[in-house]
Amino acid sequence: MDKHWPTVCAFLAFCALAHFDTVLSARALKSGVCPRRRLGYGRCAEFCSNDGDCPDKEKCCSNGCGHECMAPYVVKPGRCPLPDTTPMCAEYCYHDGQCPGEQKCCRTTCGHACSAPC
Repeated sequence: MDKHWPTVCAFLAFCALAHFDTVLSARALKSGVCPRRRLGYGRCAEFCSNDGDCPDKEKCCSNGCGHECMAPYVVKPGRCPLPDTTPMCAEYCYHDGQCPGEQKCCRTTCGHACSAPC
């Protein structure tokens, strides 16, 4: 047994580290879902490896090339009003979680913007 003691110790240490890493990863998982990827790719860098690397309620999400912290996809109650006739061609938001208070991310004439629900 004296010959095998270093091998047994190394195996036990490996098992302990693998278990510890699994426990930490499970704790790092935050509620919510990553938002849909936008067209194209984000920055090709790894800014996070799990949700625990991100502040507050943000999640570690794929941007199409790397990973970065993003606000989780949120659907707030209420319905969006019909788009105004004023052309607003920009993407000011992609989901309700990016809008303040009770505002929702609603379709405009050719984009999306935060507005009060009806």
